[in-house]
This record gives sequence, structure tokens and C-alpha cells, in this order.
Amino acid sequence: MSASGLTGLLGKLQRGGSEAAKFGVVGAVGWVVDTAVFNLCLHFAHLQSVRSGLISNTVVIGTNYIGNRYWTYRDRAKSGRSREAVSFVIFSGVGMVIQNGALALSHYGFGYTSTMADNVAKNVVGLALGAAFRFWAYRTWVFRGQAQDDVSFSAEERVPESASFGTTRASNT
Repeated sequence: MSASGLTGLLGKLQRGGSEAAKFGVVGAVGWVVDTAVFNLCLHFAHLQSVRSGLISNTVVIGTNYIGNRYWTYRDRAKSGRSREAVSFVIFSGVGMVIQNGALALSHYGFGYTSTMADNVAKNVVGLALGAAFRFWAYRTWVFRGQAQDDVSFSAEERVPESASFGTTRASNT
């Protein structure tokens, strides 16, 4: 591997780690909103567990879109916002099914009906499974296109290795 190839690989890993960290922060803010709305629906509106979970997830989809679009993936292409928003809602919906599926399985399938069991099933187990899916889906399908830093690096990657390490030309001396 050439020196520029190694530098590029390290840069991509660093950007991926930074992206994952930002996704995690947006997710943490979303988790606070999600947990608060879920428990308000459950205890003050006296709604059923899964209905409360669906309402809280719906509220947090908007919060997370704003955080991910304008912070986590701000350097990604911004064309096709309609496609991006629709894709975000669709993949968030799949994540919602995963997260609330864990809640439904725990509550109705296994009979764990306490508030603590509902919160653990939805906000720990379901959230972990749903977040892993969402991270993959958002970076693969929603916020597509290379980051601006990746574009400049990609041109550098195309330089043949022989050009990087200076092959000598025959001279007429």
C-alpha cells in the first residue's frame, strides 16, 4: 500500500469514527426526547405501551432528522432533499418497528409488563438494535454521496503508485 493509500485509509477511519460519534450524540438527544414522550404517554395519558412507543418514536424522527442532516452528515451532498427526507422517514419507520418489536415481544410475548421492563425492552434492547440498523441505513441510503473531504482524497487515490514514488525518465544528456 502506498503512503497516500495509508493516509487515505486512516482519514476514512477517522471520518467514520467522527460520524459515528456525532450519530451517537444525536441519538442520545433523541433518546432523552423519546424516553420523556414515552413515559408521558404511558403515565399521564394512560396509553398502552406499544402505542406510547410509536408516538414517542414519531416525535423523535423529526428531532433526529434535523440533528443528522445539519450536524452528523452536514458535509454530504444536499441535493434531492425530498428523496432524502422520504428515505429518512422510511428507514426510521423500519427502526421504529425494530425498537417497538422488542417492546411488544417483552410486554406481550414474555409477559414483562412493569414500567421498568417496558423501558428496558424499548429504550435499551430495542434502541440498540434499531440504532445499529439506522446508522447503517442513513449512511448507506439516506445521506448518500461522498463527504466533501472524501472527494478531494478520491482524486489523490487515482494517482498511480509509480507517479507517487517518482519513476525516473530517461533524459537526453
